[in-house]
Amino acid sequence: MNPVYQRRRRLNRFVMVLCLAAALFGIAWLLMILVSLLIQGLPALSPSVFFERTQMSGGGLGNAILGSLVMTALATVGGSIIGIAAGTWLAEYGGRSHLANTIRFINDVLLSAPSIIVGLYIYAIIVLPMGHFSGWAGAASLMVLIIPVVIRSTEDMLLLVSGTLREAASALGAHRWWVVIRVCYTGAKAGIITGILLGCARISGETAPLLFTALNSNQWVFNLNSEMPNLPMVLYQNMTINSFIPAKVDLAWTGALILTAAVLILNILARFISARKG
Repeated sequence: MNPVYQRRRRLNRFVMVLCLAAALFGIAWLLMILVSLLIQGLPALSPSVFFERTQMSGGGLGNAILGSLVMTALATVGGSIIGIAAGTWLAEYGGRSHLANTIRFINDVLLSAPSIIVGLYIYAIIVLPMGHFSGWAGAASLMVLIIPVVIRSTEDMLLLVSGTLREAASALGAHRWWVVIRVCYTGAKAGIITGILLGCARISGETAPLLFTALNSNQWVFNLNSEMPNLPMVLYQNMTINSFIPAKVDLAWTGALILTAAVLILNILARFISARKG
């Protein structure tokens, strides 16, 4: 056999083994985390966890789950509207103009910005002027985090729509806005929804921005103008400040299991929608 071919073959196998080892290393850590969550979180999992509020010596996570759902839903709806509108402008109207390139650069910076910085910013512009923590501020901080994700996914998906479809619709006399809504959005719908779900999965587990905005509460709170209970903050407090209470620690593990399951379901749903489109 040609020695050059043998050397390339050995190098290819060596690289393949390295890549496989790296993949197994990452998967092993993920499996260990999931197994730990199941072992630690399942014993305390019961219906009362979902329907009772957090109490000083235990209770449930009902109020925290409800607070997280409300703030995440508000942030997802608001962030999706703004993100889709901005992504549409970048893909359909902005082109390679200086303004569009500037917006893309700022969006890329926001995509990788630490969430605690976003929390501090919302604290400065909303919490301090209002004089108190609130669910509105928590939702605003999560909205800032999801907007860059939706902008990027919307622009990328719209750019994948064939230009001939736009030209065909325009040739039939359709207005530009009608082409975008009826032709481009139809073709990019699955990708945009996938981006929104991935963004929702990201913000549902954020703790740092809520620390400076929504804070936490042990009560059932339906007024967004006051401190809002949320699952990430309850987990943080139970594993740090209240770690000397065994019931609190068990509840934190159960909450972590619930949060992980929610994020996992959102990711699987996003993959399923994306796969159907493919």
